[in-house]
Amino acid sequence: MTEKAKAYTQMTPIPTYEPEEPCRLPMFLDKRVYQGSSGRIYPYTITEKISDKKTIKEYNAVYLENEYLLVMLLPELGGRVHRIFDKTNEYDCVYYNETIKPALAGLAGPWVSGGIEFDSPCHHRPTAFERVDFYIEEKDDGSATVHMSETDKISCIKSTASFTLYPGKAYLEVKGKVYNTTGQTKTFLWWAGADVPANETSRTIFPPDVRAVADHGGRSVSKFPVATGTYYNVDYGEGVDISYPKNIPVPTSYMACRSDFDFIGNYDSAAEAGLLHISDHHLSPGKKQWTWGSGDFGRAWYNSLTDENGAYTEISAGVFSSGQPDFAFLAPYEEKTFTQYFMPYKKIGGVKNASSEAAVNLEASDGRADVKIYASSEINAAVTLKGRFNKYISEKVRLSPEDVYECTVETGEEAPENLTLTVEDENGKTIISYTPVKRGFEKLPEPAKAPADPEDIPSLEELWLTAVHLEQNRHASRSPIPYYLEGLKRDPSDIRLNTSYGKLLYNMGLFKESEKYFRAAIEKSTRLNQNPYDCEPYYNLGLALKEQGRLDEAYDAFYKSVWSSAMQDCGYYQLACIASAKGDYEAALEFAESALVKGYHNLKARTLKTALLRHLGQKERAEAFARESIRLDPMSYGAHYELYRLTKDFNDLNTLTSIMQNDLQSYIELSIKYSEAGLFEDAAKVLALISQADRRMLHYYTAYYSNSAVELEIAQGCDSDLYDFPNRLHDIKVLEYVMEHNPSDARAPYDLANLLYARGQWQRAIELWEHSAKLEPDHAETHRNLAFAYFNRFHDDASAVKSMEKAARLAPDDARIFYELDCLYKETNYPMLKRVNAMAENMRLTSSRDDLYTECITIANTLGRYDRALKLINMHTFRPWEGGEGRITAQYRAARIGLGRKAISAGDTEEAVSQLTAALTYPENLGEGKLGVMTDNDIYYYLGCALEATDKILSNEYFEKASQGDGGPEPAVYYSDCPPEMYFYRALAFGKLGDEKRARKMFNRLIDYSEEHMNDRSETDYFAVSLPDFMIFDTDLDRKNKLHCIFMAALGYAGFGKTEKVMRYINAGLELDNSHQGLNILKRSLTGGEENDDKNTEVKRNYVWRK
Repeated sequence: MTEKAKAYTQMTPIPTYEPEEPCRLPMFLDKRVYQGSSGRIYPYTITEKISDKKTIKEYNAVYLENEYLLVMLLPELGGRVHRIFDKTNEYDCVYYNETIKPALAGLAGPWVSGGIEFDSPCHHRPTAFERVDFYIEEKDDGSATVHMSETDKISCIKSTASFTLYPGKAYLEVKGKVYNTTGQTKTFLWWAGADVPANETSRTIFPPDVRAVADHGGRSVSKFPVATGTYYNVDYGEGVDISYPKNIPVPTSYMACRSDFDFIGNYDSAAEAGLLHISDHHLSPGKKQWTWGSGDFGRAWYNSLTDENGAYTEISAGVFSSGQPDFAFLAPYEEKTFTQYFMPYKKIGGVKNASSEAAVNLEASDGRADVKIYASSEINAAVTLKGRFNKYISEKVRLSPEDVYECTVETGEEAPENLTLTVEDENGKTIISYTPVKRGFEKLPEPAKAPADPEDIPSLEELWLTAVHLEQNRHASRSPIPYYLEGLKRDPSDIRLNTSYGKLLYNMGLFKESEKYFRAAIEKSTRLNQNPYDCEPYYNLGLALKEQGRLDEAYDAFYKSVWSSAMQDCGYYQLACIASAKGDYEAALEFAESALVKGYHNLKARTLKTALLRHLGQKERAEAFARESIRLDPMSYGAHYELYRLTKDFNDLNTLTSIMQNDLQSYIELSIKYSEAGLFEDAAKVLALISQADRRMLHYYTAYYSNSAVELEIAQGCDSDLYDFPNRLHDIKVLEYVMEHNPSDARAPYDLANLLYARGQWQRAIELWEHSAKLEPDHAETHRNLAFAYFNRFHDDASAVKSMEKAARLAPDDARIFYELDCLYKETNYPMLKRVNAMAENMRLTSSRDDLYTECITIANTLGRYDRALKLINMHTFRPWEGGEGRITAQYRAARIGLGRKAISAGDTEEAVSQLTAALTYPENLGEGKLGVMTDNDIYYYLGCALEATDKILSNEYFEKASQGDGGPEPAVYYSDCPPEMYFYRALAFGKLGDEKRARKMFNRLIDYSEEHMNDRSETDYFAVSLPDFMIFDTDLDRKNKLHCIFMAALGYAGFGKTEKVMRYINAGLELDNSHQGLNILKRSLTGGEENDDKNTEVKRNYVWRK
């Protein structure tokens, strides 16, 4: 008899590099791009540094085990699957990273490789390195389940993954559940990223019907598996099989454009083993591979992520998502569910089709057919291989995870696409089948195009669709607001535009303002018919009125909304809340039950119904319903809490508190379920369960629920509450209550300002920060927040600098504030010498941050202090952000090239060659490897110059290398783009090779480009994948473009030797940005001297560029 599966916890020691303390400052990253979507992080904190010291850390690991598999999960690291060990062949089918070595690649900073990461509601979710709730359940069928769950602080979406092993089954089942805890429509995605070992013999297995793959956002498309074009700046023109990671030299993502199959996986032909992900493609269409690349760049990242386990490839499966970014809608209180399977397999090669029960490979060619079958459990199976008229195989076989079926048969002239392989169980049920996919010519899908500007879109429908698309996919740089407003300008009565724009305003916390648009939508939809087809505007109006405290009007609006079936789940729930708040528990119960008719898994309605039954004295019904709710969702805080209230059993309380893990935000979330139904006493009792005295938001909420002046006084004395940044719409009324009842508390307006600024109400936020600063003048964070608000919103550089300098004085040991002050100085053209001197005087702060330290090195190079720059580089170990690579390596190159140029000027050929050759490779402490697509035209040009007098043949060889490449004068946006200066060095090299005509043509192109694009309107690339800076000050992109064009013109005229014109452009550029490295180096090459005087100590503002 098969033994039961087991689930247990065990303290497990793992070598770990710990992240350092998170930043205590709120981060408002409105324009940060991350994984093709918004990189906004508020209200989460960020971590910007990882310890270099390895320690042994004990993790409370959760294990699942049966006779075939051992699965290790780590709730403390986002609930990831850390290991799946196949006992039958002693193979780790997912990449088992034996060291927890995070790198700065996550949305909030730390991210680890290995295992399987589950990301929802966004990619590389901010809590991927934080603890999640978990609960172990063993069932009567012998299976064991570990439930893991969390509620996202940004969207308030609850995501749950339930991991199950069954006896006799060699797969891990994952049941996913995504629940919208709010009354507003949200968007989400769910991606499971499984890392698998990568080597010379491993490949990614996509289904056989995948002919094309696309990058993030569909911005570029390639054939698959053999790529023949340019993809990620790599020329695959000769035809390269990119299913093998070894053939991909640079970091690369690709996602299947479409497939009718249910699987994705990998296979290592040397180990004869691999992993499959299986899920219904109607729900799980996303199929993706990611690799860091097989070159030096990738190897450096692998070294940053592990001490001993080498390279890996990530194979990812998207549920309700086919690409990245590709978000799905989640209606108010809606739950979406799905099932995924992760199945190790062996000895059958490249799978052609798979289910959770079996995987098959059928290779047919040259009159032969090779059949291989793997099963995930012991099965008495019937295997058939049929052709158009003939049957080639008909066998009864026993399959198991240890016994693979293999057979080769002659098929003669039979066309492969006429063959069908079928595997049936002993009851005649087909468990897997496959007919080869005929490959023919298929046109590649067109790459996606950025939407037009609002005024260029002809129809109202397209304006609305574009705005909805931008909101749905959380676009980082393109706002939906101009599209809504353009449409409303053309037709102020449009139902769709009024509804969607009203919802946007509501989510900003502008409840009164949103009311106008909901009423306009209702007026239009009821002009001819008082009973409209879509009652959503009534529901939205009810929400806006409820938040304004106008409950009677809200009640009427909600009641009208439930005339529409689509609104009954959320509408009846809101009616239940209002009836409960008025003390009419019988009516509230009836409404709650009506809500559950439409949405039986509505967790909020279930909690409210249980509470209402308790208040009505129907305790037996309440307890039975609470237990049923726990069966539906073992991670339901409300159900566990209600069960404790009903039974008074401390075992039930212990279950609740062990799941919630003393997390304040979880307790506040639970309390809100009661307070929004007017059950304030219940809400206060929830918060009484948590013992965290020095948490400001805890006391604010308790005061609000209990109308307690004592709690307000306690809250005002809290000073250690550094990370509880408020973000819920519900937090607004609580903070407004505190401001009304304790106007001397400076932190309440500070907290509310944080929330409102994050939601786009920056004008009111600034007013609140200013008010808070008057109440508490010595609070550095308030002045820091005012600095970026003045700069970004008012374009008031002087006030921004004044506020930031005050923040720095008040927090002299805060490296982040010191860094931000320097960023502001740079944006306002503060003299470089003063900046670098401040860094030198505060080297402890400077060296504590890679970004600030790199800027110190950059200034040293810009001033011609190459020895100093190189010395600083050699003294430090760097950890780059994913997507932010290339900065320190650029400065390493600049230092080496600068020293090489000095040696050339001094006639020291040996030193010049030594320095320039060293620039071609990167030392390990930079934390980066070299991208295979990068060119070194500048280095090869100077090597040619260094050897010109002593070795003409070798010199010309270097000039020949320097002349190679495809780049032009366009600006480099990403680290993999060719710097435009390389085009200049190519032209110089052609001149050295005697091709003056080509050189002049290229110099003219630089000048022409400058003239053509000098006044362009610039914006962030719509399809940007990763611009990961934690930079709070907005860069003027038009000014940046103008500066680039000036630099290109200066280079062009320098090529012609027109010094006077070059200097005119250089001076114009340095007026815009005195720290522009290229212009400073070019100026020094024309004027002589290795150090820029930069004696001017007066700050030059750029008001003209900021209007």
